[in-house]
Amino acid sequence: MEQRTFGRIGRRVGVVGLGTWQLGADWGRVDETDALAVLAAAVDSGVTFLDTADVYGDGRSEQLIGRFLRSRPDADLMVATKMGRRVPQTPEAYTAENFRAWTDRSRANLGVDTLDLVQLHCPPTPVFHTDAVYDALDDLVAAGRIAAYGVSVETCEQALTAIARPGVASVQIILNALRLKPLDEVLPAAAGAGVGIIARVPLASGLLSGRYDESTVFAADDHRSYNRHGEAFDVGETFSGVDFDLGLAAVRRLAPLVGVDRTMAQFALRWVIDQPGVTVVIPGARDVGQATGNTAAAALPPLDPATLAEVRAGYDELVRPRVHDRW
Repeated sequence: MEQRTFGRIGRRVGVVGLGTWQLGADWGRVDETDALAVLAAAVDSGVTFLDTADVYGDGRSEQLIGRFLRSRPDADLMVATKMGRRVPQTPEAYTAENFRAWTDRSRANLGVDTLDLVQLHCPPTPVFHTDAVYDALDDLVAAGRIAAYGVSVETCEQALTAIARPGVASVQIILNALRLKPLDEVLPAAAGAGVGIIARVPLASGLLSGRYDESTVFAADDHRSYNRHGEAFDVGETFSGVDFDLGLAAVRRLAPLVGVDRTMAQFALRWVIDQPGVTVVIPGARDVGQATGNTAAAALPPLDPATLAEVRAGYDELVRPRVHDRW
């Protein structure tokens, strides 16, 4: 698999990673055996970057990854976790004391002494502007608790604020064929600063898999049922903030571009991979077939300029008026 580098830390990873929210919670139940099989299939297919968070299943996702790491002691994997969403979302919660407690918990869950990469998990906007926050993160690096730190963001403005900080190694942001705004400023700024871009929600919560239609029903414990209007967390995390029916229409417009040698999901992932500045894309997978299908996107040829232009045209016509200014 093609390898790309987090410029500020020099760590190389496969361009397709694995997001593991679904192994913890909020996507319907995934049992332990299936979760470990997904991890194994992804790594055996070339994945070297795993993304998790302390809040996914209240630590379940981290614990499963920790068990997998112990079963593969020679695997050269980079595990990124996130912290901050297990407490009320106030800027006052983002303290050095809490950072130590949160990272200690993640270290225990993952079974490691030093966390490869810790990301602030979409904190309140004032946190991105607080010097003491970055000082505390620098102290964690100096103490050997973490090797590097980054941020996960909801908005492009948050991303640009973080990129300007010299210690930030990565920005995780929603990027897919229904969310193009990061292409305008965030990706160029990150590339110029040597900041890695972790592209999350690349399939727009499954919309860009092409498997759904108006009759699709999601489980009650699946955020695609209970967070369509932002009832639980930022609505941009569910279908990229696009109304479900509008998203279906946008996907149908993209369908003729896919061709016969790839799936809709692989097409959507290849589109993300082709964007200059992307370090790694982190689709989730609930089963082995999804895991191996996602990694296969890395071996596909780049999309041609005409196809890229059609993706942009579809976004501009259908999606831009609804979401572009929001995030």
